[in-house]
Amino acid sequence: MLYYLFEFLENEYDFPGAGLFQFLTFRAAAAVLLSLLISTIFGKRIINYLRSQQIGESVRELGLQGQTQKAGTPTMGGIIIILSTLIPVLLFSKLDNIYIIILIVTTLWMGVIGFVDDYIKIFKRDKEGLKGRFKILGQIGIGIIVGATLYFHPQVTVKEELKLTNATEVVSTGTKTEYGEEEKSTKTTIPFVKNNEFDYAMLVQWLGDNYKSYAWLIFIPVVIFIITAVSNGANLTDGIDGLAAGTSAIIVITLGIFAWVSGNIIFSDYLNIMYIPRVGEITVFIAAFAGGLVGFLWYNAFPAQVFMGDTGSLTIGGIIAVIAIAIRKEWLIPIMCGIFLAENLSVVLQVSYFKYTKKKFGEGRRVFLMAPLHHHYQKKGYHESKIVTRFWIVGILLAIITIVTLKLR
Repeated sequence: MLYYLFEFLENEYDFPGAGLFQFLTFRAAAAVLLSLLISTIFGKRIINYLRSQQIGESVRELGLQGQTQKAGTPTMGGIIIILSTLIPVLLFSKLDNIYIIILIVTTLWMGVIGFVDDYIKIFKRDKEGLKGRFKILGQIGIGIIVGATLYFHPQVTVKEELKLTNATEVVSTGTKTEYGEEEKSTKTTIPFVKNNEFDYAMLVQWLGDNYKSYAWLIFIPVVIFIITAVSNGANLTDGIDGLAAGTSAIIVITLGIFAWVSGNIIFSDYLNIMYIPRVGEITVFIAAFAGGLVGFLWYNAFPAQVFMGDTGSLTIGGIIAVIAIAIRKEWLIPIMCGIFLAENLSVVLQVSYFKYTKKKFGEGRRVFLMAPLHHHYQKKGYHESKIVTRFWIVGILLAIITIVTLKLR
């Protein structure tokens, strides 16, 4: 909103300083500062309100040190993250940008699913919360919306790099490469490969000459799978104080770097990566989101004064997945979101092995002392602050490896 106001003031009245809002970096910086202020200042009021409404975490019989002391700690704190993200985005971003619209819809959609889940757990006294099939249906729903929008919307395009073949072309253009017209594409990026672009349409090439028209048959299910997997991974990671928020902040900042360079034609050319028009605007959303996560950590760090609940964790995972898909870096998710992947796999392995051994030997056996993975280390006697710090360190290492893929091929 402020972007359009100051654009009008600059054009009509030459208002001093109004031109700053034309700069993406300025709006991103303003977004992160406002987000931090909202989450830290108003976060306390939200926590007090949640506590007054007795919206607290019940005791779970996990046999973990310090679990009893957490009884009564307010949950649904994801509301803090959502508000501190959306308010700066509405103020500082270009609201007609299709990527911003998709991310706002994703935030609200996933936030509602998580809120309903938390509501059932707290007010209906049902520990299971929202039934798993309804969660999956919700994730599939937003996956269809996001996938169809990214595939069919005319503003979701890429610009292909034109290779200049001789010295005359180089001299005439003054640059090493030129970019052609914007075009629809289902291309994405594969890490650690020299020719690192892959087109999902190639998977339906067997359909004939017009195979590109059917690429949505592959693309939309891929989007659904990624959103479902990452949102569930973030949900499983939310088990001890500060783990999900801190890990997610590292991932989001990494995505911010990719979004900024992918939407900048100069850096895209220099790094020899896919140039995606208009995607740079996501940087404002990412800045606000990162500020909200860090501000939430102010209250969620050990000992936590509030838990994010599914309201926060499902939303975080959904946003991360959509950003990665929008900037064509979804194949980096296994590296960048390695903590989420490990948490997911630990649960899958634990459950699968338990069922297999129970069927074969008549007695269920376990791979880990407890799943998800962070609870395994708690069972081994590690303090949760140590677990969280070490997971953050691993997350930073994974983020560095992810960034290195820009040039390491």
